[in-house]
Amino acid sequence: MSASEVRVLVVEDDQVAADAHALYVGRVSGFTAVAAVNSLAEATRVLERTRIDLLLLDLTLPDGHGLRFARGLRAAGHPADVIVVTSARDLGVVRASVALGVVQYVLKPFAFPTLRERLLRYAEFRAKAAGEAAGQDDVDRAMAALRPPPASKLPKGIGASTLDRVAALLRSAPEGLTAAGTAEVAGISRITARRYLEHLVDTGRADRTPRYGQVGRPELNYRWLVPAPASAGSVSKV
Repeated sequence: MSASEVRVLVVEDDQVAADAHALYVGRVSGFTAVAAVNSLAEATRVLERTRIDLLLLDLTLPDGHGLRFARGLRAAGHPADVIVVTSARDLGVVRASVALGVVQYVLKPFAFPTLRERLLRYAEFRAKAAGEAAGQDDVDRAMAALRPPPASKLPKGIGASTLDRVAALLRSAPEGLTAAGTAEVAGISRITARRYLEHLVDTGRADRTPRYGQVGRPELNYRWLVPAPASAGSVSKV
């Protein structure tokens, strides 16, 4: 294992999500998922016996809050960085995370491309923040590595409000939706619904599979992408 490889500890109370996040980490060049654990006590044991460079830290754990754990790490002088991975959308929690030096804040659920982009930005930050800055420009470049690029414009024919509505409908439908079903609930045409659903597929937020009926051509069923469990043996469970 390369000394420059980033060793990651996944701390997540849901085992399926923990395995999925560890699997995602392992798919990014330069990163290794050392372990996936479900409590702060387990995380502490891993940190005591092996080198960890980065924590993917959930905030709601069975034995405490992730931010209190992060504060304890800082107080103890532990060098590991923290990426918060959570469903918490309270901006007060975001501010508290920033105050503790959390380098990224990722909302669940997410697909692999989202985590990959954040990990690569973190790797760029580590590379640019090594050694001593020659001046303010070096500091600015290192800090800029953690910031996402400006949001790109939506494709022609895709509106932000309708896209948000379609995405919310898909998230709330575990069995998925067809274009016709989406159109009926969202109050838009079937063609429009199909266009928005295809955009979600193209951007990695949804997938589609055929839904076979009794007659005629199969309809496409769209489902919001949620983390899938890792295969057995992909990471160690501590």
